[in-house]
Amino acid sequence: MTDLKNIPFLSEAALAGLGITTGEVIESIESMIAGSARSAVWSAPKAVIQPGDGRYMMAALAAADDPALLAVKTVVLNPRNTERGLAQINGLVTLLSSDTGLPVAILDGNWITAVRTAGLSATAARHLAREDSAVAAFIGAGVQARSHLAAFADIYPLEEVRIFARGRANIDRLSEAAAALGLSVVVCASPEEAARPADLLVTSVTYSPALEPFLDADWLKPGAFAAVTDLAAPWKKESFTAFDRLVIDDMAQEAALPNKLAPPEAVSGDLTGLVLGEIAGRESPQERSAFIFRGHALGDLALSALACRKAGIVD
Repeated sequence: MTDLKNIPFLSEAALAGLGITTGEVIESIESMIAGSARSAVWSAPKAVIQPGDGRYMMAALAAADDPALLAVKTVVLNPRNTERGLAQINGLVTLLSSDTGLPVAILDGNWITAVRTAGLSATAARHLAREDSAVAAFIGAGVQARSHLAAFADIYPLEEVRIFARGRANIDRLSEAAAALGLSVVVCASPEEAARPADLLVTSVTYSPALEPFLDADWLKPGAFAAVTDLAAPWKKESFTAFDRLVIDDMAQEAALPNKLAPPEAVSGDLTGLVLGEIAGRESPQERSAFIFRGHALGDLALSALACRKAGIVD
């Protein structure tokens, strides 16, 4: 029985110390997706509050019978956190037993968000990206860029990293991470310069109500894959016709929300359909493809369950 006075908390440092690999994250995500097809795993469209002052508040919910866990992730994005010396985005994941409702653990939401997002992109990339992808470009150089670099370097023969971003400190941190992996680094003067040679493109531009779209899918070379983690907010949506295959994270969630990630006619399907073979993955070396991410609660559940298993909290 759960000791309610001693609910385990897995901090960012504790989670990072578990040694979770990209392959393990992909396996856990695909297992949850397979469970959803058997009606043994469920997720709900995320709930969002936007007070109109730049804050973005979100809650996501997913549950499984095996393991018997329910994950609730709550996140607040506040641009004013920067002047407070805080990360713009902060949150927690609360795990309960999906059978009894008793608490199981609390996990650092920032680490879970970073690693599960890169894991979802890597899962999509296994089906959509070229296996010989060697050049990775990053538009935005923050936490998501670093987590995607780590994930993609795990599963692709990367040689070069190209970066376009605004913050010098983030550019330096991403450059140092790439250099530590033995990769060459090119800091670019424009997003187009970064994107054109890329085999893998990751965009992680922080959401802002004032953001004007500036990325063009026509810049991508034949065969490129884009992981779009920023609600596609910096992309010119009319350029999405350049993609031969455009996959989103969750069609049910997309149908329930008013602001669409992409024109519906441009969307081939979602990650579940891709993993289960209901929609085709890459069919030729020349295809341009993209995975556009809003936030899939199954990913939070998959990674949280994996972390708790590795930490010995659940079997």
